[in-house]
Amino acid sequence: MSPRRPAVLRDGGGDQTLRDHLIATAARLIAERGSAALTVRDIAREAEVAGGVLYNHFADKEELLALALRTHVHGVMSGMGEVPRAGDGTVEGNLRAYITRGLNVLTQILPVFAGVLTQHKVLTHFASMPAPGTEEGGLRAVLTGYLRAEQQLGRVSPDARVEAAATMIMGGCHELILPRLFHPGAAGSQADAPVIPPDFVDDLVSTVMHGIAPRT
Repeated sequence: MSPRRPAVLRDGGGDQTLRDHLIATAARLIAERGSAALTVRDIAREAEVAGGVLYNHFADKEELLALALRTHVHGVMSGMGEVPRAGDGTVEGNLRAYITRGLNVLTQILPVFAGVLTQHKVLTHFASMPAPGTEEGGLRAVLTGYLRAEQQLGRVSPDARVEAAATMIMGGCHELILPRLFHPGAAGSQADAPVIPPDFVDDLVSTVMHGIAPRT
């Protein structure tokens, strides 16, 4: 006998399968509570299914968590809208948009990953999956691609090391977010947004665009 479908699927769940429902439920719990200490029982209770049902659809708990992490990351990235395209606006304005977007994304996903740092099977499952959404390679790779496209349009110096510039920009964003993960209770928590210094974005853009060498 097949497992009974939860009420949420019987009453207007559309084409969503039980497997999709379990992934979506786990992703929502991760977004709301973080990933640390999230149990199969928690997911099953929230999904309105028996605990053993999860193992009918996933190899193990770690696979479900990895899929939920991927769904969470995809949801965060999709919610940020489209990235600026090469040739639109100004390079400076576009870099500000990339930095602001990067800070918002990292604020929501880094605490979640901090909650599973010691769960190597989860991270192994996650690494083997296709990149969430369309931003393959992550924030730095997308920014590098943007800068390279601007370089081809002549709006960035042909001698610029765009990979290094993207690394510096995203490294600065990580520097603001990562330290809060080491505070007690921070892992997996969305409670306290990081404090962004008032001139952080402008200073980072200015440094990338103009460098630190003396003017001659």
